[in-house]
Amino acid sequence: MKQLFGKSWIAGAMLLTATLAAIAPQADAKGWEQVKTERSDAKTVMRETEIEIKAASGTLLVVTNHQVQIKVFTILGRLVSAETLPAGKSQLTLPAHGVYIVKVGDLTCKVAV
Repeated sequence: MKQLFGKSWIAGAMLLTATLAAIAPQADAKGWEQVKTERSDAKTVMRETEIEIKAASGTLLVVTNHQVQIKVFTILGRLVSAETLPAGKSQLTLPAHGVYIVKVGDLTCKVAV
């Protein structure tokens, strides 16, 4: 049992923690930004009466006619972004390609970028 908690085990745990932290998606430093024009390669993922969610290569685009609360999670449940977006078009550059869960008010959808 003493060897299990020895220096090599601690060093291995520290290396694993550092590796996971390095590859885990983090929110982009710029965060959400207002845009005037949509990307031409953006594809609609979900459309409701007052909100539309689109995805493009590495980018999430939200179009809404009123202020909304939005949360973006990795597929593993890690929070990437939690913001209040104003009416209009907003985009978030995501840190890595993959599948994300987007929650806007009572709506939830899965987005692949």
